[in-house]
Amino acid sequence: MTDARRPAKKAPMREVLAEAAFQLFLERGFERTTVDDIVARAGVGRRSFFRYFPSKEDAVFPDHERCLADMTAFLAEAGDAEPVDAVSDAARLVLRMYSANPEFSVQRYRLTREVPGLRTYELSVVRRYEQTLAGYLRGRYGDSADGALRAEVIAASVVAAHNNGLRSWLRSGGEGDAEAAVDHALGLVRRMWGSGTDKSVAPSSADGDVVVMVAAKGAPMWRVVQQVESALGRGGLPGTA
Repeated sequence: MTDARRPAKKAPMREVLAEAAFQLFLERGFERTTVDDIVARAGVGRRSFFRYFPSKEDAVFPDHERCLADMTAFLAEAGDAEPVDAVSDAARLVLRMYSANPEFSVQRYRLTREVPGLRTYELSVVRRYEQTLAGYLRGRYGDSADGALRAEVIAASVVAAHNNGLRSWLRSGGEGDAEAAVDHALGLVRRMWGSGTDKSVAPSSADGDVVVMVAAKGAPMWRVVQQVESALGRGGLPGTA
């Protein structure tokens, strides 16, 4: 039998600090909120804050470190899965993190739109996801011709496609089917780069038009990503306007 008098289990301190910080950012604005304000709201000392977060920016994105670790573990266990399928499935871990708490994710998206420093921080986080995917792909393609280039291009394509669908869902206020939007975007990447596909012929699709992109071997990565985003529509990262 459950003892009704037993005190409720306390939330982990990391979550307490993140929640206190985010509440203050919404109430006062990010720039007007100090670390002292956050620890006062959480009822702890400054040392506790910096034990969990190096900066205020980190407190806005408390879940990405765990998601990066989950992505790394997922790819380590992918075995002989088709490489493009594996990184596409790994990217969905980020989607699930966002969709698990729609209200928070939408509020964070809006806050990030308002604070340039947060947008810059988010770009660095997204780059870490991309590097994780590219690292896995380099291992799979080994010393094959253009293996390293292929890894970088596919990783960038997966991130651009995933973020296109995710950003559309966030802009809608968390309405609609986020997974369907991301699956549609990642489907383009699979058709473009998945094994067994003739890249010279666009496959038929009952869902709509298929766009085939060709990039020069020496094209800079930013240009490749720009082309992918243009093919998907108005692209960008989940934190870009």
